[in-house]
Amino acid sequence: MLDLNVQGVFHTTKFLLPLLRAAGSAEDPSRVINIGSINGLEPPILETYSYSASKAAVHQLTRHLAGQLAPVVTVNAIAPGAFPSKMMRATIDAFGEHIAAATPLKRLGRADDMAGIALFLASRAGSFLTGAVIPVDGGASTCG
Repeated sequence: MLDLNVQGVFHTTKFLLPLLRAAGSAEDPSRVINIGSINGLEPPILETYSYSASKAAVHQLTRHLAGQLAPVVTVNAIAPGAFPSKMMRATIDAFGEHIAAATPLKRLGRADDMAGIALFLASRAGSFLTGAVIPVDGGASTCG
């Protein structure tokens, strides 16, 4: 889990760093957008210890890289909550209605919710944001 979620993110960023630096500037930085999880923000109910720890590490790596790569590269992370996906299929099938009901916005995430935040971070509108971990979870981690 740590190899995939943390080392994979680190080594991919390191490998692409020459291209990111060449394409970015202080006025128009290149972008790195990592995918964390709300399970990396707070302990989940399920016993997913290595997953949660690895996603918390992604969040910290995001913050660390943001400081090191600025000003020509921004580094931010999206922390999704409950979204229908291959990984979440069994959980959504068993508890999806309960999860949605417990979320302040009363629904699960949709593909366009993730696309929207990624487009924001990749666009000019997101160029003055770095080191952020943005929960996209219908308010579950901040209001629930």
